[in-house]
Amino acid sequence: MTVSGKPARVMPARAAALAQRRGSWAIWLVPPALILVAIVPMITGGLRLTQLGGGPAIMPEAARFTDFPLPVVAHIIAGVLFSLLGAFQFVPALRLGRRSWHRAVGVVLIPAGFVVALSALWMASFSDLPPGDGPALLVIRWVFGAYMVLTLVLAVRALTQRRYATHGAWMTRAYALGIAAGTQAYVLIPGSILYGPDDQVSRAIAMTIGWLINLGVAELVIWRRKARRARL
Repeated sequence: MTVSGKPARVMPARAAALAQRRGSWAIWLVPPALILVAIVPMITGGLRLTQLGGGPAIMPEAARFTDFPLPVVAHIIAGVLFSLLGAFQFVPALRLGRRSWHRAVGVVLIPAGFVVALSALWMASFSDLPPGDGPALLVIRWVFGAYMVLTLVLAVRALTQRRYATHGAWMTRAYALGIAAGTQAYVLIPGSILYGPDDQVSRAIAMTIGWLINLGVAELVIWRRKARRARL
């Protein structure tokens, strides 16, 4: 049996090739989508850096930022690097070759991730809490901050053992936690409208939901990778 003079068995292979080509283009939509998620904290962080550097007081003054700005500055700069560079680590084409973008950027990305997590833990522990943060949210911050440190440690361990799939899974979780502030910026809106921005209960719930949403998406991505490898 033929289709347009060509064997019918050729058509599935052509369809697969076209699907793969469309997929290769679609994957390039992932980095801008991830950057869009993280854009709010990147903008607010940039404004905060400008203010700490002696620029105009665009944002409200906060003693927790001005009394000891070093961890704040480190957190913001590392967070921007982690968000921007990490977004492109999800493009398979950039992982090809011994001198790939993926390997080169990883040298910066992993240390930046540790700075993000450790500076966040430092600020949660030693900086004055903002009005909306209570003891519950402090504990929650510690749980997710410590988990991000753990994901990075396990990612480095897997990398040294050349278990690249496991490394990718842990880095995916770390990235999801690292850009959770972007998701939280949107999740916090309903509670702020209903209960006010300083309500500790609604804020703790919304922040937790933001972290869990990102981790849920990360686990879905990891599961799809495993399923794809199983089909090969």
